[in-house]
This record gives sequence, structure tokens and C-alpha cells, in this order.
Amino acid sequence: MLRAADETFRLDADFFDYTIIALYFVVVIGIGVLARRQISSSLDFFLSGRSLPAWVTGLAFISANLGAVEIMGMSANGAQFGVATFHYFWIGAVPAMLFLGVVMMPFYYGSGVRSVPEFMRRRFGTGAHLVNALSFSIAQLLIAGINLYLLATIVNRLLGWPLWVSLIVAAIVVLSYITLGGLSAAIYNEVLQFFVIVAALTPLTVIALHKVGGWQGIKDKVQPNNEQLSSWPGTDLTGIADPFWSTVGIVFGLGFVLSFGYWTTNFVEVQRAMASDSLSSARRAPILGAFPKMFIPFIVIIPGMIAAIIIPEISNLKSGQGDTGGATYNDAILLLMRDLLPNGMLGIAIAGLLASFMAGMAANISAFNTVFSYDLWQQYVKKDRNDSYYTGVGRIATVAATVIAIGTAWFASNYDNLMNYLQTLFGFFNAPLFATFILGMFWKRMTATAGWTGLVAGTAAAVTVAFLSEDAFGSASTGTLELSGQGASFAAAGAAFIVDILVSIIVTTMTRPRDEKELKGLVYSLTPKESLVDPDSAALPWYQSPTKLAGIGLVLVIILNLLFR
Repeated sequence: MLRAADETFRLDADFFDYTIIALYFVVVIGIGVLARRQISSSLDFFLSGRSLPAWVTGLAFISANLGAVEIMGMSANGAQFGVATFHYFWIGAVPAMLFLGVVMMPFYYGSGVRSVPEFMRRRFGTGAHLVNALSFSIAQLLIAGINLYLLATIVNRLLGWPLWVSLIVAAIVVLSYITLGGLSAAIYNEVLQFFVIVAALTPLTVIALHKVGGWQGIKDKVQPNNEQLSSWPGTDLTGIADPFWSTVGIVFGLGFVLSFGYWTTNFVEVQRAMASDSLSSARRAPILGAFPKMFIPFIVIIPGMIAAIIIPEISNLKSGQGDTGGATYNDAILLLMRDLLPNGMLGIAIAGLLASFMAGMAANISAFNTVFSYDLWQQYVKKDRNDSYYTGVGRIATVAATVIAIGTAWFASNYDNLMNYLQTLFGFFNAPLFATFILGMFWKRMTATAGWTGLVAGTAAAVTVAFLSEDAFGSASTGTLELSGQGASFAAAGAAFIVDILVSIIVTTMTRPRDEKELKGLVYSLTPKESLVDPDSAALPWYQSPTKLAGIGLVLVIILNLLFR
């Protein structure tokens, strides 16, 4: 697969394009060097000293997610499935982001924990903590491989280097600025990368829409396939033929389990909000991030839909006829750039793609080094060492994770549509964690034993459903269940959630709960309400109030869902 990628199309960049890209890389490394000067403790390295304003952490919050999944994965989904892909944003992201800001961030930030697994340790003890820390670490290494693979693909398309060489070069660039500046370097680069990505993809979308005749032109050209222009029931997206069960898969599997599991318990995202300078800022970070998140589909999914219309390779791939030139749906936005953008604009667009993949990989690596250093190494290997020792461990973990990601990039290269692979991973790792977390946060009776047994049972259920589906595991899948693609991932996530809840309830009835005094700040009903808000929150203007901002965001996302139903 890697060799095949070397033999496909090239992007025809000129000296001006390369100059823009080179300047961007200089700025990225420079930010890492400057951020290094601010590091005097492990808290500075792993959580930016909890000193960043809400607008910075909010943009970093969304930019950390604006990686390979958003750009290549969602444009691939747009090309393959059309308007139904909007569900990943307006049902599968924004509501959970608002919930995180309003309900869950007070528990994370107020408890003073440094990671989500640390919160699990305080609530459930070392059993659930170890399971969560290990599963999270594995997930980040696998997802970092996705971002690294696509980052290397861009280098390969530009320079024609073999993909394995491109992988190593791309890894070194990301490694350098994270190792130098820790989370601060990652966050400040993510803020820069957000603006670069928007500046790169907005002109591409405008040019592509003009080329195809606007939204009406898209509707005219895909009219024979109405599923492409309708978000419900999304049977093509889910691979579930029955409209009712397809809707259930989207609402429950994606909109509830996968979405809330990712946005509310995934430390990659939560880490950005935890770097805020106050509880109010931490709550606003995901809420502010939800507003640009609503409109990203217009510069990611729509270009993918247009690529399926005007790019011969993608059009042929979609119809199953003609020469595809070795292209996959993952190449949709690259091919659109190749055919529509003049030199100069091409350089900006390529820099935007590079920015998105580096943002995604940096988020994975920075979250991994925090969990590895604090939750695994400090907790189970070397306790009670000085602060600088753990900062050093974090830097070593960063190097090791980057090297491992070069290997996990191979797995990503085997998928024509990376969303299938990514949603499978989320079903394994995020869905059971969300079930355990949400049950433990609202049910004080839940026991420590139930915490880790529920996680293990939920993960096993997701793996089993994926293995029995048609293609979630590629050739290793049995096809016993008539589920394929992202529908299999939704079903696996739903199974993980339900099994985790059931096992947790059963085990709780058979084991002894903790003393309620130990659960203050960890269980909603046992936490004083005044500790969940800033003392000065009542004096904040409406545009700084987390609940008011969340209400506005909810209204907007409902309107968008109605407009594109």
C-alpha cells in the first residue's frame, strides 16, 4: 500500500509555493523555541501552567481536532456519502462540546487533576485508572499514525520522495516543536494552524463552488442520487439498509455514544481546556470552539462533494467505471487543489493541509506524553521523583511516541476512507470510557470494581462486534453481521456502551461502594454547587457566560440541522 501511494499523482508546486511552505515551517519551529523559555516545571510542560485565556484554548480545542479526520477524512466522506456527513459535526460534535463546557469541565478543572485517567483514579481507584491510561495511550499512538501518514502523503505528493522517507521527515518536524515547548508549543501552533487552515480551504471552496455552478449546480449534478443531498436517514453513510435502524445508528451510535465519548472524555481535547487560566475560561473553551466547528463542514465536506463531480479520478471511483489513477476518496481534496488552484494559492493550501495534520498529530503526542508520564510512569514505575525528572520522562515519551507513530501509520495506509478506521478506534476506546465515566459521575453507588470491569467488558464488546462485521477489521473480519463501514463502528460503539453499563450495574450490586466523603468533587450529587462555578461568574457579561454561550450555540446548531435535513 505504501508503494502504491508513491506511484500516484503529484502536486505541481513551484518556487513560490515552496517558499510559502518553508516559511510556515520556520514559524512552527520558532514557536517551539520561544515556548521552551516559558517551561520551568512539569505543569508548564504538560498543561501550560494553566495560564492561557479562553480564546486561545478554545481555538486550540477545535484545532486539535482539525487534523486528518476533518480535512482528508471528512472530505473523503463528502465525496463518498454527501450531505449525510454533516451529522459528524451538527449531531456528532457540537452538542457534546456544549455539554462538556456546561456540565463536565467543572469536575475536571475544579478537581485539579492533570488528566482524564487521573480523574478515573480518584473516582474508581487504580484498576479503572490503569485500564483507561493504557487504552488511551494505545489509541493516541494509533491515531497519531493516521495524521502522520497523511502528513507524509503531502510531502510525497510535493517532492516525490518515497513515502517511508516522507514519514520520517514529517515526524521529525512535529517532534521538534513538541519536545522543545511541550503543550504551550502545541497550543500556540494550533491557534496559528487554525487560521492557516481556514485561509487555505475557504478560497478552494469558493473556487470549487464557482466551477460547479454553486449549490444549485451541485444539486443538479447529483440529482440522480438523492441520498447524496439528504442527511436522513443516511443509509449510505451507515451501510444499514433499513432507514429506521440507520437513524438509530446515527442518533445513538454517533450522536450520543461516539460523540459524547470523544468530546467529553478524550484527554486530547480536555487537555486544551484544562490549560485555561480559570474555571470560567475552561468552561468557555469547548463552547467557543463549537462555533467554528459548526461551519467547518462548508469548507471540508462541500469540496469533497464537488470533487466527486468534477475530478475524473474520484468520479470514476464513485461510479466504479473508468481509470482512477490509483486515487482513493482520501485524495479528494488534494485532487481538487491540483486541478483548481493556481501557484501561490496552492502553496497556501498545502501549508493549510500540513498545518492540519501537524495539529492533529501534535495533539495526540502531547496528550500521550502527559498520560504516560503522570498516569503510568509516575503512578506505577517511579514515584516521588523531583519535578524535572517527570518533565524529562515526558520528552523521552514524546520521542518514543513519534517513532511508534511511524509504525502505526502503516495501519492507516490500508484504508481507502480513513473515517472507517478512525470510528472503529473510537468505538473501542472512547465509547466504554464514556459509559463508565458518566455512570460514575451521576451514580454515587457505583464501585471501583465496577469501574474497571465495565471498561474491559465494554471494550471487548466493541471489538467483538467489529470482528463480526463485514469490513471493520479488513480481511480479518468474519462478515457474520451484515454491517459495514461506519455503520459497523456505530453498532460497535453502541454495544460497548450498553455492555459497559450493564456489567457496571451488576458488579456494583455485588461489591461495596466507597464512603461518600471520599467522593466530594467526583460525583455530581455530592459536590457543592458553588464549587462548580467561578465566584465572579455572576458578574461576567453575556458573551463570557458559559451557559448563555452554550444556549446560543444550541439554537444555531438546531437551525443548521433543519436547513440541511
